[in-house]
Amino acid sequence: MRAVLSKAPGGPETLVVEDVLDPTPGKGEVVIEVRAVGINFPDTLIIEDKYQFKPERPFSPGGEVAGVIEAVGEDVKGLFKGDRVIAVPGWGGLVERLAVPARNVIKIPDDMPFDEAAALVMTYGTSYYALKDRAQLQPNERLLVLGAAGGVGAAAVELGKAMGADVVAAASTNEKVQFALDLGADNGLIYPAGKMDKAAQKALAGEFKLASGRDGPDVVYDAVGGDYCEPALRAMDWNGRYLVVGFPAGIPSLPLNLTLLKSVSVIGVFWGAAVARDPAGHAANMADLFQFWKDGKIKPRISRTYPLDQAHEAIRALGDRAVMGKVVVTIED
Repeated sequence: MRAVLSKAPGGPETLVVEDVLDPTPGKGEVVIEVRAVGINFPDTLIIEDKYQFKPERPFSPGGEVAGVIEAVGEDVKGLFKGDRVIAVPGWGGLVERLAVPARNVIKIPDDMPFDEAAALVMTYGTSYYALKDRAQLQPNERLLVLGAAGGVGAAAVELGKAMGADVVAAASTNEKVQFALDLGADNGLIYPAGKMDKAAQKALAGEFKLASGRDGPDVVYDAVGGDYCEPALRAMDWNGRYLVVGFPAGIPSLPLNLTLLKSVSVIGVFWGAAVARDPAGHAANMADLFQFWKDGKIKPRISRTYPLDQAHEAIRALGDRAVMGKVVVTIED
């Protein structure tokens, strides 16, 4: 079978496509015939050894897959050959066939397309865990989403609306803000690109607060970091919850005095670890997401698809922040 491999640390240009041996299912495993692979920001980091996990090389990137079970190993219950499923291996997904522990596999609705299924788990799973379990977002609260046109940001916009919040979408261009408004955001604003001095950060804090209405947002979903953190924190209402999701703009230095003055909680969001620690909670959240999908409240926005032999271009496009929504690699049946 064909596999996209990282043989040395580096950018997308270092990836190669080679033939490797087909997997066989071990005890407690299934083999999935992969039909689609969701590309996520960790894929841009893991191939450069900048992610918190560093797999032994050669390895394949690709953290979430959708496909059909081809073979079932010993002691697997409730899963059968031919089942349509999704799985989140963390890495290893950019292959034609993949062996994964059965405990990491979830059946998908019969009418869910594979590309949408592959674009659902990590972004919507992360954002739903963040908003529901970590921030405990309530109806009619005000949610400010930074990076609202990216994968997790776009998911946060849709889920915020599905949960009854008033959503403000913030992004770096008018096109990206319009994309988030089309997803259902109630308001939007463009923030400056690049570094900001203190005066610019203070001005942006005022814009965040004005766009959110009343006394500022109750919840900030920060998938950007960098110089955008402090302005969003300054804009928050009393007893606000600040969700730390990602740092494509850099890891910020947080002025803790601001959290004291407004009684703001700063909350880390590590979805992958949460899934491992609470499988039952993850399963319940996935059931909610499938219901939201069936009800038409969420729909993965796939901006670009690539074949397997162009997977490096998919990862490059995401790393360059040149796409809105999700990027998916598809594998022909």
